[in-house]
Amino acid sequence: MTGATRVLIVDDHPMVAEGIQSILETYSDIDVIGSLTNGQEAVDQVQNLNPDVILLDLNMPVLNGLSATEIILERLPQTRIVILSMHDSSEYISTALSHGALGYILKDVPTEEIKTAIDTVMQGSRYLCTGATESLSPKTQDGREPLTSREQTILLELAQGKSNKEVAANLDISVRTVETHRKNIKRKLGISSTAGLTRYAMEHGVLQGTGVGL
Repeated sequence: MTGATRVLIVDDHPMVAEGIQSILETYSDIDVIGSLTNGQEAVDQVQNLNPDVILLDLNMPVLNGLSATEIILERLPQTRIVILSMHDSSEYISTALSHGALGYILKDVPTEEIKTAIDTVMQGSRYLCTGATESLSPKTQDGREPLTSREQTILLELAQGKSNKEVAANLDISVRTVETHRKNIKRKLGISSTAGLTRYAMEHGVLQGTGVGL
């Protein structure tokens, strides 16, 4: 890596953003290139700002961190995204990672740990803070890795006989993203066919509206 790491902060809480920025600016190898307040601003400005790392809040108005992560990585796949969140549930963490985030840190970590997260993802490695690591990868009663809320939503769409293109249009995501989620769903459920997904959805009440969501 040559030069300073270009970091963009996206958080709708000014005190949080200002606190992180003030600490990061003390490092000579960090260049904070901006601070935005929601995911839509990040999506609109990311190509002009061209950050190396985005510290991205999960829950924001206008466009949340998960949706912003998908769109940003479709446009600038080399960008490293580290999610900032108050939530330590495995559902939030696994969903963020499945959307392409390379790091996940809780907002109550020491600010110095954010620098460690930035350095780690810049090396191409995943970084999870201790609280996130402890919460990740629980198993369901049958030992399977649970579906994320987004995967459950896509399963519902697929079980209704919709194509990848139709699902992408309904959820305002790319066809490639739907294909990735579809592959992950099949892997987690141990199902290889669309018919099998439909049967699973019927047997587990997904088509009746249960089992979808957080």
